[in-house]
Amino acid sequence: MNGRDLVRSMKVVGSAGVVKGLLGVRAAWRRQRADASGLPARGAERARVPGPVLSVEPAPGGGVVRFARSELRITVTVGGAVFRGWDGAGPGPSYALADAAPEPDSRAVLEPDKDGAWRVVAERLTVVVSRFGAVEVFTPGGVRLRRDLPPRWWEPAGGGPARWTQRSEVAADARFFGLGGRASGPRLRDGTYRLWNTDPGRAFGPGDDPLHLTMPVQLVVADAAAHLVFHDSSWDGSVTLREGEEGAGSGHDLAGTSELRMDGGPLRCWVMAGTPARVLQTWASLTGAAALPPAWALGHQHGRWSFGNEQEVRRIVGGYHERGLPLDAVHLGADHLDAHRVFTVDEDRFPKLPVLAEELRRDGIRLVSVVGPAVGTGPGSAVYAGGSAGDAFVRDAAGEVVRGVGRAGEAVYPDFTRARTRRWWGGLYEEGLAQGFAGFWHDLDEPVSFTAFGESTLPRSARHDLEGRGGDHREAHNVYALTMARAAHEGLSGAAPGDRPFLFSRSGWAGSQRYGGTWSGEVATGWPGLRASLSLVLGLGLCGVPYSGPDVGGAGGSPSPELYLRWFQLGAYLPLFRTYGGGRAGRREPWEFGDEVLEHARVALVERRRLLPYFLTLAHLARRTGAPYARPLWWGAPEDRALRDCEDAFLLGDCLLVAPVLEPGADRRAVRLPPGRWYDAATGEAYEGPARVLVDAPLSRIPVLVRAGAVLPVRGDDGAVELEVWAPAPGRTGGGLVVTGGGDGRREPEAERYVTRRQGGRVVVERDGDDGPGRPSLPVRVRGLGPEV
Repeated sequence: MNGRDLVRSMKVVGSAGVVKGLLGVRAAWRRQRADASGLPARGAERARVPGPVLSVEPAPGGGVVRFARSELRITVTVGGAVFRGWDGAGPGPSYALADAAPEPDSRAVLEPDKDGAWRVVAERLTVVVSRFGAVEVFTPGGVRLRRDLPPRWWEPAGGGPARWTQRSEVAADARFFGLGGRASGPRLRDGTYRLWNTDPGRAFGPGDDPLHLTMPVQLVVADAAAHLVFHDSSWDGSVTLREGEEGAGSGHDLAGTSELRMDGGPLRCWVMAGTPARVLQTWASLTGAAALPPAWALGHQHGRWSFGNEQEVRRIVGGYHERGLPLDAVHLGADHLDAHRVFTVDEDRFPKLPVLAEELRRDGIRLVSVVGPAVGTGPGSAVYAGGSAGDAFVRDAAGEVVRGVGRAGEAVYPDFTRARTRRWWGGLYEEGLAQGFAGFWHDLDEPVSFTAFGESTLPRSARHDLEGRGGDHREAHNVYALTMARAAHEGLSGAAPGDRPFLFSRSGWAGSQRYGGTWSGEVATGWPGLRASLSLVLGLGLCGVPYSGPDVGGAGGSPSPELYLRWFQLGAYLPLFRTYGGGRAGRREPWEFGDEVLEHARVALVERRRLLPYFLTLAHLARRTGAPYARPLWWGAPEDRALRDCEDAFLLGDCLLVAPVLEPGADRRAVRLPPGRWYDAATGEAYEGPARVLVDAPLSRIPVLVRAGAVLPVRGDDGAVELEVWAPAPGRTGGGLVVTGGGDGRREPEAERYVTRRQGGRVVVERDGDDGPGRPSLPVRVRGLGPEV
């Protein structure tokens, strides 16, 4: 143990108590010893590159190109995605894919190209493989989007997984997005980003990386087109990005580069290209449709690490009712558990939890519980006894159960990569439903094992089943949260088949959206944390996880009234809208920040309630198309370079542009507008884009603009759904999709398409049906027919 480790161990002892501190020190030493004996020494390594092409074997959708020291498999799927796998790697097995064997497109043909190269021509792109293994991706018009240089492997002389690297070049004008939840995004500047789900161990801000949810998914946006590339390896790795530079007409453009380095796993990737909407739709068809949250989960949710007892929950809920503030869910943090043991309830403080849950439900409020993967080993732990009987826990290389440290003290960890463990764990949620919980949020699921020094996770040598293939934590770590969410989702679906499960997690991986959403984790309280909150939501949406949000107010400390209000106003327009106070945080109820903040927060809550039908529409569209609720401003105009560089505003669906206030003391702010006419939702003033305009941002609201011609389903004054239609610009048309109904069950209602147009001095709204235009099925209220600009 070096001096820094000793200081950290003393901090653990001081903050978590002597017993847990000593457990953390012991766990750290135990992990080091396990890895020293359980992981093979790499020793000498041999470098390898593909070499020249020797032969080619066409196959449906592509074929196999054989090189002197490797082979490359290329397959174009029916959905338009292109798979590439080196060294015989195929698409499966993969935790990311919804279908283990996507159907190949028989129209795509592997054929000779010039200079000894080979190519596969598909509908949406062309792939060219050089005679030494470089792979280029072109648009149908012949514009190159990406060039992957020949990969390089480093193989241990004694055998074992090979490290590899893949260097790629993109257009000089391209910008990088994605890689999971990154606090410094959504646009990823030059730097190195690690691919290892990590608990920072403290509140984080824009300069911290990696965080809880990483994934090797890049969305690259350039003038010619957008493309997404996914390297399907869950091993530890890093991506080094360098944006390109244009030669100002000199012809000496400097390409952008991406260099991926992985510690192991197959070298296989997927590429898809087109508009951002088409790319995300293809990605969703590959990795699975996003889970649809119940309608109530689109409202306002409030929680704490510790409410203390049932009476405090009732007092807080009463505070919302007395002040006329909408509330849809209450989240109970880990302090409601019996000694912090998972799937328990402290019956001294919550003696009649089912009664409390029923009282809340009658008022339209659901109860949500926290769940972590660490299972305490103390006496009387029914979960530990049940898991031990079923051999459910992760073991080390010597066959012993791995022991770490969780909130309940010494803990063991289920192996969610084994089907029977998932079935056992999924069944545990049924008791939670019986107690009255309507949803669950997963915490510390990276997974976290508290230690005094070193990584706060399981030993890398820990063994996992990996669906019968066998392997260790180096491969299983990044998919641990995903497989835990799968167990929960399947268990909840079986226990309540008529209801939509509500589940969101702190960690995850590619494909996590199939089982639920995510939230930011412990973002730091402060203005930088507020900005990071928006970056995380936008970045995750571009990786296919549409339902996410931060803890309004941040993880620790007490935000100023102004910061809290601006965070609250932003949260009201994000998919997951949750105010939450951690164990070291001050209160997060709106009335705790003074009367002025309370009244302005009330306005935001009422507007969120009014927009619930629109959020429900966005949820259904995200499930059906892969489009995130919250989108960067360039979503509809990726060729606009000014929009690609804008990170302080976002689109909410196709209709709204939200410009949060991210700096203290601001009462006006500049807003970059995409093309078209936009109305200020508060004043009705019209602006023409593309442009940069200055708009008012008083403390009472943040700027929200509405696209001309938009059709917004909203809740009217009588509580019924109506259509709010904003007038199209003269000579233009508008419209939108509307999904209403469906409730909290599994039925997915039909989407109605509306078209709007000007006719003289009025606006005509028609429903576009299979049998031609028809009258709207909902009441219509027209706005924006003010003076022309």
